Amino acid sequence: MNILWDFDGTLFNTYPAYTNALSSVLGDEFDKKDIYKNLKISYAHAIKYYNVSLENEAEVKSLIKKLQPKDLMPFNHVEEILKFANKNVIMTHKHREGVLAILQHYGWEKYFADIVTIDDGFPRKPDSTAYSYLHKKHSLDLAIGDRDLDLQPAKELGIPTCMYQGLSPIADYHLQDYADFFELGLVVIK
Repeated sequence: MNILWDFDGTLFNTYPAYTNALSSVLGDEFDKKDIYKNLKISYAHAIKYYNVSLENEAEVKSLIKKLQPKDLMPFNHVEEILKFANKNVIMTHKHREGVLAILQHYGWEKYFADIVTIDDGFPRKPDSTAYSYLHKKHSLDLAIGDRDLDLQPAKELGIPTCMYQGLSPIADYHLQDYADFFELGLVVIK
């Protein structure tokens, strides 16, 4: 099985740290649960939703950049799936340097045959160009993400999709905990 992974919110539980960064700039008047919910839609959505000025956004980005890999924990049981897969690839809007730093911190770079980041110049999700590139190169069997925009490009290309920790009308599978991955019957996809 060849799996395409989203990074933030799918492989690594990064949203709590990002929520704290945005919350510290916005102040206590905004509920962290709401900030989290808006960040899960997208970073750009949250910045627009809270009408964050360019100066304050620079502060948020600075706080996020200061996060250490140890502050961004992998989800439980995801490594079991990475070991199981024939190939794993990542498509993320993060910068390559940050992705590699986190993967190397956990010793996970060995699990990935390919990584496409924002630095590679592909259009942002939900555009399917990067997914198409990875699919042609690696014959993908499944795409796993935590947001609709992670799944839309795969659906467009006919790649089965799995929504992690959420519900989506476009997902073929839904998974709340990676411990349940093998129970979904995903391992028989060819």
